[in-house]
Amino acid sequence: MPSSERRWQRFTPLQRLSRYLVYLVVVAAFLVSVRTVEIIPEFLFDAPTQMADMFSRMWPLEWAAYPTTIHAALMETLHIATLGTLLCLLLAVPLALLNARNVVASPWLNWLARFFLVSSRSVNSLVWALLFVAVFGPGVIAGVLAVALRSVGFVGKLLAEAIEEINMGSIEALRATGASTASVLLKGYWPQVMPAFFSIVLFRWDINVRESAVLGLVGAGGIGVVLSDAMNLFMWERVATILVSILVVVLLAEWLVVQVRKRLL
Repeated sequence: MPSSERRWQRFTPLQRLSRYLVYLVVVAAFLVSVRTVEIIPEFLFDAPTQMADMFSRMWPLEWAAYPTTIHAALMETLHIATLGTLLCLLLAVPLALLNARNVVASPWLNWLARFFLVSSRSVNSLVWALLFVAVFGPGVIAGVLAVALRSVGFVGKLLAEAIEEINMGSIEALRATGASTASVLLKGYWPQVMPAFFSIVLFRWDINVRESAVLGLVGAGGIGVVLSDAMNLFMWERVATILVSILVVVLLAEWLVVQVRKRLL
């Protein structure tokens, strides 16, 4: 007699077929990508030897170049990150308010703000830097504007999401008393959004410190200019010193952000 026991299966046949199709697409995409990259096996196998040779050229570090060349460029990088972060707030805050549906109820304004935020995030900071170098010429201005426009999408999106998650009870109470729009924003929205706002801005500044370090490679000022010059002149000891200096600055910026967040939030 046929068995009447039922066998439990986690996935239906259609779900299993779909999973296998996904695996197949992933493998096919990987193979096509590898073929497109055109990896040269001789260079790949020789890479460890070349890396060891390059690291040997980087030692010992050229610490004498730090006070004369590297320090000023590092300070310029920090200034680019700081000014760019502050400048982005002039655009990010209004766009975040327009994007938040519980502040502005117009779908058209929401969509328009979202369009600008997505446009900002879709362009890499190096591309923004290249554009502004072409407009304003090489220098700090191009770096500051590149950092600012790249940060607008990040800060505006996260801030809009924080605004939409607040408790609307106090907002409705203020509106019921006839409070002005400015009073509702300052007394209702701001106290609830303030922790998220400072957290987002500090996190973005930390990211901008890292990004500002490479903008100089395309002429946008900062330590990247010194790094590019050292690499072009094959001054590997100075390159190593610059890389170590960047690492120390990034670690200090990370520590500073953590300490400030502890005291603010």
